[in-house]
Amino acid sequence: MGGPEGFRTLLREIVLAVGMISILVVALWAHTGSMPPLVVVESNSMQHDPTGEVGTIDAGDLVLVHSPEKRSVITFADASNPDSINYGHESLGMAGDVIIFERNGEKDSTPIIHRALFEIRIETSVEAVESRCTEGTFWMDICILTWTVPGTNQVNVDKINILFDGNDAGKYRCGGIAAQHGKTWFTVENYTPSNPGFITLGDNNDCNDDQSVFEFAQGLSSIHSGIIRPVEDRWVIGISGAELPWLGTVKLFVSGGSSPGISQVPGSSFMFLIMVVGGIIAIPMLVDPLFTRVLKNSPEIVEANKEDLNSKIYSSEEE
Repeated sequence: MGGPEGFRTLLREIVLAVGMISILVVALWAHTGSMPPLVVVESNSMQHDPTGEVGTIDAGDLVLVHSPEKRSVITFADASNPDSINYGHESLGMAGDVIIFERNGEKDSTPIIHRALFEIRIETSVEAVESRCTEGTFWMDICILTWTVPGTNQVNVDKINILFDGNDAGKYRCGGIAAQHGKTWFTVENYTPSNPGFITLGDNNDCNDDQSVFEFAQGLSSIHSGIIRPVEDRWVIGISGAELPWLGTVKLFVSGGSSPGISQVPGSSFMFLIMVVGGIIAIPMLVDPLFTRVLKNSPEIVEANKEDLNSKIYSSEEE
């Protein structure tokens, strides 16, 4: 159809599509409390299976982002402790929450999406004198003397020592390079934190935690301030919710800059993405004839057609 009528039809369809997308985005925002409510996973650092797996995070997946203001972060240590009220809590294939956070609070560094392994809290502190401490760790005008790690046996300690073997804390088994160095379990030895916050780790990173707490970890760097520190609450962008597999791959096709693009997307994701897109295109083509047939045979339509035929007969007789 051409001309003004065709243009009006096209415009109406565009407005309808934009309206439906807007309703979907607003609904997701209401559910998650975050805007944008979805993020695209760019790397395979959280991947559980080399071929990809629904229910865990692979490169190319979309992940819902829940606002950290709506609920507290549950760490792996807390969720794997039988004495905790959060025992058994799982997210995206393992115990504990996956968080999205800024590296050392820097807005221009690429955010990270990794699991919160454990949290370091301040237990005792004193006020600093002229921004100095004679003992403890200086942070935010106080001197931190002792720390506590919920979900572990580390309570009111000046240095943190944890073996994630099921005794000190839940079991977190290492692989790859960590195992070659003789470490079977994730281990923290004589660690003095620089600040309270979360220690984070990619599920696929073989105990190479982001803050370089594990003895053989390389850690992650920020743009301006070196190895990232324990993740403070104010640096947490969101808590990961459910995944929408494969759909973020489209965005990675056009990604530039420091993004790895589609290089880390599992091969199976492309096949499933093609199937999903094909299904979206095919379903309306298959459903429309079925609906048309049902409507044609419905009593209301049959009766309406009869009345229309009768009216045409009467009209022709009158003429």
